[in-house]
Amino acid sequence: MEIDPLPNGTGATATTTTETTVTTTAPTAASNTAPSSKLSQLTDSLKLEHQFLRVPFEHFKKTIRANHRSVEKEVSAVISSVADVADSNELSKDDAVLSLTSLVSRLQGLKRKLEEGSRTENLHAQRCRTRLDHLESVDAENLSEWNNIRLKRILVDYMLRMSYYDTAVKLAQSSNIGELVDIEVFQEAKKVIDALRNQDVGPALAWCADNKSRLKKSKSKFEFQLRLQEFIELVRAENYMRAILYARRYLAPWGATHLKELQQVMTTLAFRSNTECAKYKVLFDPKQWDFLVGQFKQEFYRLYGMTVEPLLNIYLQAGLSALKTPYCYEDDCTKEDPLSQDNFRKLAMPLPYSKQHHSKLVCYITKELMDTENPPQVLPNGYVYSTKALKEMAEKNNGKITCPRTGLVCNYSELVKAYIS
Repeated sequence: MEIDPLPNGTGATATTTTETTVTTTAPTAASNTAPSSKLSQLTDSLKLEHQFLRVPFEHFKKTIRANHRSVEKEVSAVISSVADVADSNELSKDDAVLSLTSLVSRLQGLKRKLEEGSRTENLHAQRCRTRLDHLESVDAENLSEWNNIRLKRILVDYMLRMSYYDTAVKLAQSSNIGELVDIEVFQEAKKVIDALRNQDVGPALAWCADNKSRLKKSKSKFEFQLRLQEFIELVRAENYMRAILYARRYLAPWGATHLKELQQVMTTLAFRSNTECAKYKVLFDPKQWDFLVGQFKQEFYRLYGMTVEPLLNIYLQAGLSALKTPYCYEDDCTKEDPLSQDNFRKLAMPLPYSKQHHSKLVCYITKELMDTENPPQVLPNGYVYSTKALKEMAEKNNGKITCPRTGLVCNYSELVKAYIS
């Protein structure tokens, strides 16, 4: 996705504006360097596709682990049942037949699970293969089309993160990129997020149980935070005995690693939910559920190897970093500068100012660079425009020039040439 350079010009005087340097060459040279430039863009594009491959691969591994656990559990139960039947000397013939029939039925169920698991694994493997093929299909000739598909993928990613699920599905279907986006993965997260917003920790705890080993490896305390919130809700409902029993069963095991937080939350039994003590009042704040939603999203993104920030924000920040200058935050910043808008300013806030070795003048009218071949001209009111733009205007209006910003009318002979040092 390419962004055309935009001017950061002034409104009243001839001052310089900072832009990304553009190099122009002769047509023959440009035609020779074009393929090289495209290949360079292609290489840079592929470096940003880590999440594109990581998410389906992590989903694939998760499915394999789930199927493996399920099979181990069933096989263990079958072997145990066979051992019980073999060790029993008091079984009648009918009881033995009944036990064996039950085992056969269970093995048939295991076979169905294996077949279903195999289909699911093949589906995820095919999805990984499709994405690899998509990356391999890009070349210098179809780079524009490939970038267009990538833009749609980025938009779908943003919509899914912002909970616009229906819109994301429609865009994916209309663009035929269902295999290239992670709708299924985000729908899994949607169930947990919706439950947390309804103040229900059940699905979130189930998700923690499914991913227990990986969460433990990353030293996550999300499950502990869920348990704390469930304890707080019991205290809020004044069900103190049940809260104490809950703490003994689910919170005590966390005491070795999170003793300070555990002591603070246990003190709510004495302060109650109507306390005015700020240290404990915050624990009963309904916004704690929003905090849990945010924590779940971070854990979810980390688990699947996703970026914490939406990809759209990352790409926009990459572009804004080339446009950000101190002038962008002044009151008379031109409206054509993206950073004149509050949303873009907020997005660019953590970014450093663009480092430019050379300042450039850009014509307000033609958006072309002003240099020795197209020098700037100063109107009587102090506004500056390119010679090319003013000549074209004078030819169309019998030598008259009209300032597009103030409406001032003057003769072309009244203009003063400005020099760039």
